Amino acid sequence: MQGLIDERCWENTSDLAEAYVNWGGYAYGAPAQSDDNINNNQTIGIEGVELRSIFQHRLSQLEVVAHNQDNREHDILDSDDYYQFQGGMTNAVSVFSDTTPVVYHNDHSNPSAPKTRTLKEELNRVIRSRVLNPKWITAMREHGYKGAFEMAASVDYLFAYDATTNMVDDYQYQKVADALIFDPENKTFMEDNNPQALEEMAERLLEATQRGLWNNDNGYGEKLQDLLLDIDAQQEGVDVGMSVDVGVSVDVGVSVKNND
Repeated sequence: MQGLIDERCWENTSDLAEAYVNWGGYAYGAPAQSDDNINNNQTIGIEGVELRSIFQHRLSQLEVVAHNQDNREHDILDSDDYYQFQGGMTNAVSVFSDTTPVVYHNDHSNPSAPKTRTLKEELNRVIRSRVLNPKWITAMREHGYKGAFEMAASVDYLFAYDATTNMVDDYQYQKVADALIFDPENKTFMEDNNPQALEEMAERLLEATQRGLWNNDNGYGEKLQDLLLDIDAQQEGVDVGMSVDVGVSVDVGVSVKNND
């Protein structure tokens, strides 16, 4: 799904569910029933056999999605793997069963005291303790270009988790925008060290408003558009004080967030 998210070439959650099944609908290991033979109990040897319809059927029957993490070297907003597998499965279950599964994150970093949280609780914890943590932000600034890249990556994965699970709140988008984009000190750092990362973060958050993931943006959509206009003008060598007759939009489909 990373390609769809990166290139913004999806219109709704069904597109993401289809991608999840297309890439994950293969079976390996002991003999199992094939798509064609499932009704007459014939079996085949399994070596990467395509069984997408069976996989989709299994997904439609799930009620709970759980992910186990056995270390604290990284978190769920550190890598695209987490949202692609956990978020991807959650979204696929929602699409194919027309119900929302319960989603858990199991923390086994301390085997003697494992902790189970809902995915929403884990997202809240990571956003609060790392992404919005001034100590983490300051530490990332010490790494220049790479630090700015890590900030932008966290925004990407936050957006992708919301696209697949609908679990990021509007106020969290606003706090992320305030801390990483509109904070004067961090904005200057981004402009000096990795302006592309600043632009990518602004585009991703603007996309969240356009897709209805960030519903009540309190005017942040307009602020993000203004920022992108300024960035574009600087890239083109235009005086940002001049009136530039252009508009800014991110080329996305329409996916309305369901808050029921």
